[in-house]
Amino acid sequence: MPKDLREVVHLARQHTTTAIDALAGIAKSGESEAARVSAANSLLDRAWGKPKDTVSLENGGDGQPFQIVIRRIGDG
Repeated sequence: MPKDLREVVHLARQHTTTAIDALAGIAKSGESEAARVSAANSLLDRAWGKPKDTVSLENGGDGQPFQIVIRRIGDG
């Protein structure tokens, strides 16, 4: 990490408590629902990490295993 970037990170981290307190205050009593949800999500993401994206693949209930078929489109 470049020295300048390390310095910015260090300076920003000095305000962690202030930022968390501000987010908690907005989550509790922000003026709009969108602000409260955004602040709450930010707090949860920082505390627990962002949720992983998942994809659910189902076989359609026919009891057959899920199968992926890859076909190469030929020339001609």
